[in-house]
Amino acid sequence: MGPRSRERRAGAVQSTNDSSALSKSSLAARGYVHDSFAALLVPGTARRAPLIHRGYYVRARAVRHCVRAFLERTCAAPGAPRAQILSLGAGSDSLYFRLKASGRLSWAAVWEVDFPDVARRKAERIRDTPELCALTGPFQSGDSASALCFESLDYRILGLDLRQLEQLDRALAASGLDEAAPTLLLAEAVLTYLEPDNAAALIAWAAQRFPNALFVIYEQMRPHDAFGQFMQQHFRQLNSPLHGLDRFPDVESQRHRFLQAGWTACCAVDMNEFYRCFLPAEERRRVENLEPFDEFEEWHLKCAHYFILAASRGDPLCQTLLLPSSEVFTRVDPTYPSGILPASVVSSDSQGPNFKRYGHASVLLSPGIIFSAGGFGEQEGRHCRMSKFHLLLSYCDFEWKGKQICSWGSEAQWDGRLHHTMTRLSDTQVLVLGGRLSPVAPALEILQLRFCKSEDNSTEDLNVTVTKAGPEEDSTLSRWRHSTTEVSCENQKYLFVYGGRSVVEPVLSDWHFLHVGTMAWVSIPVEGETPEGRHSHSACSWQGGALIAGGLGAYEEPLSSVVFLKPITCGFLWESVEIQPAITPRYSHTAHVLNGKLLLVGGVWIHSSSVPGVTVINLTTGLSSEYQIDTTCVPWPLMLHKHTSILLPEEQRLLLLGGGGNCFSFGTYFNPHTVTLDLSSLSAGQ
Repeated sequence: MGPRSRERRAGAVQSTNDSSALSKSSLAARGYVHDSFAALLVPGTARRAPLIHRGYYVRARAVRHCVRAFLERTCAAPGAPRAQILSLGAGSDSLYFRLKASGRLSWAAVWEVDFPDVARRKAERIRDTPELCALTGPFQSGDSASALCFESLDYRILGLDLRQLEQLDRALAASGLDEAAPTLLLAEAVLTYLEPDNAAALIAWAAQRFPNALFVIYEQMRPHDAFGQFMQQHFRQLNSPLHGLDRFPDVESQRHRFLQAGWTACCAVDMNEFYRCFLPAEERRRVENLEPFDEFEEWHLKCAHYFILAASRGDPLCQTLLLPSSEVFTRVDPTYPSGILPASVVSSDSQGPNFKRYGHASVLLSPGIIFSAGGFGEQEGRHCRMSKFHLLLSYCDFEWKGKQICSWGSEAQWDGRLHHTMTRLSDTQVLVLGGRLSPVAPALEILQLRFCKSEDNSTEDLNVTVTKAGPEEDSTLSRWRHSTTEVSCENQKYLFVYGGRSVVEPVLSDWHFLHVGTMAWVSIPVEGETPEGRHSHSACSWQGGALIAGGLGAYEEPLSSVVFLKPITCGFLWESVEIQPAITPRYSHTAHVLNGKLLLVGGVWIHSSSVPGVTVINLTTGLSSEYQIDTTCVPWPLMLHKHTSILLPEEQRLLLLGGGGNCFSFGTYFNPHTVTLDLSSLSAGQ
């Protein structure tokens, strides 16, 4: 890489600091953290989305956890040398001011290092802000030729390139850093921006330089799954690619990285584990109620792709377990795969419009006709709630063609809802229940969609009309991420509406029966122990009842339970389906019953670092097995959450439609085309 390329790359990396600083300022403004200094250190303001707030919150709490543990350990001993914090790539972070204001620097000092332009800009901002100068006390500013940009009694800011270790070493020594004193080195999202050799040299230098030290890093990981690929693409587009992820793709390889570089002990956890194990339950509840939120999949995936690591040297610090293993968060890895299910693309641009949406619903109207409606997606070149319907039509030899259609001459308008359910009533009628227009606006109207073909019975001119069915606003349906399943009782058909979430309740455990013939809610006795509330679960009809699997339960915890609403003489009975071996808790998946087996397809899980494929549960024996999805023939990342799927049992295939999500600050991703899974190996294994 030439000098100009390195300069451009450095500029791109510096720009990530500006974006991060605005996010931290927005985080404090919304009450996630107490930080009155973040806004003083960054020009301008920005209102970030709740998903970004959560991501920066868990990062801030993880760093705070490690910093406080270090200071409590090193500053408590009488006669101990003054502790030091060396923040590498500190940017506009307010750590020094927060520690100083809370009285935690009475026997400690802070050094910060970043690119010269970033360091000088921060030093100037401090000098120009009386509230900040009041905390630093008397200070000196370095001249333009000096690496030292700002110096007070307990605070130094240095402008240096972390790749130039000899210069870094000399400048730190000249600024008063004591290599023998207990030292915390802190690097938040820094090492991945360095070339692997430069990062390795920095880790080894720190181990050799500081005999009594703690090195804490917060970084990205898991580059190979769909979210990881999209994450890497985002940083490449910013001209600040992530380095070293192929060499160190998970927490275990990161631990070995530090141990082999000379650090004595090392522990690391991903951010899902940190959030659940190291934050009090009441604090998690506080944060979860700060803003309307409905991006659970992206939140959990983001946390699965970042980790906090603490490596130590020296006896006192090696005895400090900053991130001890916890029994609260147990890993539940899926069993060794029993087979592989090949995936392939079945529709492309030449066959019709892209199917880019998630949070939609799909039904098989009749053989060869799949209808989808709603969700959030790409329409006419912009991202929005979808107003157009989508048809997927089958031709000979399993060829499919996509087609967008609008409603005409309807008494009601399609309202653009998402996370709703659709149930086929006939070849020409579909019932739409629940859903939301926003996280604070449920879709309360029951809608009926009717399909009219042209006189020659062609699907080319299919028309859809939207009508209201039922009350103007039905409070029963003030829910989304629920399920609707067709069940039978005393030879009558009902739609069983179960679970979900609402504006008021983060998770619902109630259920309701809608009589299909009269479109009236009825009461039917249900015996047995009530399952725990859940949303984003799967539900499918079986033997006149409903199989409910997984979901996100209370306190945003994924579930593994499978329950059966079993028909009995006078109503229904809840029964638990015992499964061996235990399956990994998951949600935002789809499910089908094929030849007496329950198939759980895709979804999101946080208790395993593997990628969800297809879990197969034999409903007679309760035995479970896992199948990986082979995406070799799918030319783009396949995100299997918030998707829909249609089972074609005669063809032994499963169609996967849509899916994706708003991937943190990396942008929005949509699976662009329909994909098919070949299920023939499941029948062969019977």
